[in-house]
Amino acid sequence: MKQKVTLFWFRRDLRLEDNCGFSKALQGKHKVLPIFIFDNDILEECSPDDSRVTFIHQSIAALKTQLMALGSDLIVRHGKPIQVFEALQKSYDLQHIITNRDYEPYALVRDLEIGQFCSTHQMGFYQFKDQVICETDQIVKADGTPYVVYTPYSKKWLEYILNASALQAYDHKPYTDNLLKIDAEDLMALEDMGFVPGPHPVLPYDLSDYTIQHYSSTRNFPAKTNGTSKLSPHLRFGTVSVRHAARLAVKQSDVTFLKELIWREFFMQILWHFPHTVTQAFKPAYDRIEWRNNQTEFDLWTKGQTGYPMVDAGMRELNETGYMHNRVRMVVASFLCKHLLIDWRWGESYFAKKLLDFELSSNIGNWQWAAGTGVDAAPYFRIFNPTTQIDRFDAAHKYLDQWVPERLTEHYPEPIVDHKTARERCLLAYKKALDRL
Repeated sequence: MKQKVTLFWFRRDLRLEDNCGFSKALQGKHKVLPIFIFDNDILEECSPDDSRVTFIHQSIAALKTQLMALGSDLIVRHGKPIQVFEALQKSYDLQHIITNRDYEPYALVRDLEIGQFCSTHQMGFYQFKDQVICETDQIVKADGTPYVVYTPYSKKWLEYILNASALQAYDHKPYTDNLLKIDAEDLMALEDMGFVPGPHPVLPYDLSDYTIQHYSSTRNFPAKTNGTSKLSPHLRFGTVSVRHAARLAVKQSDVTFLKELIWREFFMQILWHFPHTVTQAFKPAYDRIEWRNNQTEFDLWTKGQTGYPMVDAGMRELNETGYMHNRVRMVVASFLCKHLLIDWRWGESYFAKKLLDFELSSNIGNWQWAAGTGVDAAPYFRIFNPTTQIDRFDAAHKYLDQWVPERLTEHYPEPIVDHKTARERCLLAYKKALDRL
């Protein structure tokens, strides 16, 4: 007779600590079998040396070690989730599949299919809030419609966390006896899935008191090694709880740090409510912009060869590390869309391939913000001057020295476009699009 079990499906929550769904699963009446699935539909979008896949694999290995120490294991499979669950039915009497909610368009379609599968087989399918403080429709206007402006959304978000339970931690330790005791399996190698180790490591996050306390004064300066937390890829893959990060910020009374967490959730709820923004401007008029889309200039931008040191430094940092400082992201995005009049979707797609912290909602939200086409966007006439940005945020040129050491030599290219000329061209193109209403 097959044993009755509950599957806990790890996805964007690669940790045991403060994991809502995992804790809830362990408190049920059936033994819990933990599982992770390398989803074919996701992996096929990744290059063979994608560093994010490497990081997931490393995080999975760490999870296995922790679970094995508890007498259980993490079952790791490679394929389509529904096919994996069908195969597991042959070995176990599956009672429930429990997981934490994912809000991206692909995840919604996938989870609808899994929900139907569970219903067909008289299984429960339960999802919990874990990767966010506030869910996609948890903070809305009085009339039930979503906020499309950040400031009022952020005020409601900050009010919400005053709720005593908003940031509660979920402790799994009292319930680990409910893990299914199984023999450990070897973890499949990256090569077994057609991958090789990626070149860019995900750096440890820094949530020290110093980093949070000084965040508002250090976060805009890309040369500062401890100016930011390096938290974003860890939130993306759930190797740390967002509640943990928020609790530390509240403890330090740092609203600036909290507001970065809010931006992430603001863009998540925008994408959830307005899924068309994956490929279309939130403001339809801006899809009338006549982009130049010069391939040669785009290639120079990707390589960090534009002749503008701040832009080139950012792109080289991205290409060589998988990271780019947030201040610099705004500069390089503005330059592509407004100086070069290249469609924001080109830049969004390039960042999606390169960023270790790539998250669909944030990437789209920030690119549309830079292009002026999205919700709560900078006005189209706000065009960052990439030269004065150096004076404000890298006056000592430490960041430029690191990434563009040849900038003062004959080997550095001339600017591919004149700032004043490009600005005027941009204003004309945007105005023309809006005048066509």
